[in-house]
Amino acid sequence: MTSRRPYRLAATTTAVAALAFGAVACGNGEQAASTDGKVPVVVSTNVWGSVVSAVGGDKVSVKAIIDDPSGDPHSYQSTPEDAADVTGAKLLLANGGGYDEFFTQMADQAPDARKVNAFDVSGHGAEAGQEPAPAEPGHEGHAEPGHEGHAEPGHEGEAGHEGEAGHEGHAHEHGEVNEHVWYDLPTVSKVADQIATQLGELQPADAATFTANATQFKGKLDELVKQAEQIGTAHPDRKVVATEPIAHYLLETAKVADATPPEFAKAIEEESEVPAAAQDAMNQLVTGKQVNAVINNAQTTTPATEQLVTTAKGAGVPVVDVTETLPAGVTDYIAWMTQEVNDLAAALGK
Repeated sequence: MTSRRPYRLAATTTAVAALAFGAVACGNGEQAASTDGKVPVVVSTNVWGSVVSAVGGDKVSVKAIIDDPSGDPHSYQSTPEDAADVTGAKLLLANGGGYDEFFTQMADQAPDARKVNAFDVSGHGAEAGQEPAPAEPGHEGHAEPGHEGHAEPGHEGEAGHEGEAGHEGHAHEHGEVNEHVWYDLPTVSKVADQIATQLGELQPADAATFTANATQFKGKLDELVKQAEQIGTAHPDRKVVATEPIAHYLLETAKVADATPPEFAKAIEEESEVPAAAQDAMNQLVTGKQVNAVINNAQTTTPATEQLVTTAKGAGVPVVDVTETLPAGVTDYIAWMTQEVNDLAAALGK
């Protein structure tokens, strides 16, 4: 468990400016995978890497820039080695939506790579009136992740999020959409299709394999959607509070209401001190057992979130830990998300 770190996108931008030189210093950036018949793919986080691996199987070589449970995509500072990997990839997969801006910036250094942006694929930005990233010449129809200066969207459905100044280096507009689309199972399914299509075009001889793998993976996702929906059916009117809106889409699928006080959520998102009144309101919801669980981002913490978790445990309110990247020792998206769904169901069934 790590403490939330200040955003350093200004520093990241500076690093990106030097990445082209770093890539040259490290050679031509070609991955070893390019010589063994595998398609070299680079992704921003290991969550999306696990999706690519499910679709590509042993026909792809996947490199996740952030493959550490303590990694923070918001504040990650790219390295010349990262640039070498990106420029040597044939396919790049970003989360998008302002979440992994370091990666979308690096993607501009690889104009010939195919690019998929999960947030753009989700369609949530379009629903909020945002323009998707323009298709890159030669890759029409495929969303491009590289677009510096893109305003980071907020969190649709999160109580009381107003438009506000964002984190250092980019705007963070709340009240629109939530960028944590790896918890949106239908979006993950769409991304799997995009990956299969792109890989099939890059390596036509294995196109049928990629399509079959994606179909199998999507079938498992469909089962997970049903399991999540069953939570709301079996336990209607359940409410939770969340230290951060990471699992927003999963809660939405499960039809579980998020009762987090607006000022608490706003302070956490802005990385500012939580007002005493907001902390008290959150504590009262928990100690009064007006909510059935606390959804806790176990990957990044603050004194306010730690205090909330302690209060919940003392009050006998279940705490469900969620994360932004795969936990240590986990490589399979379905296994990871199944555990998260099961944990949520168990907590709300008490």
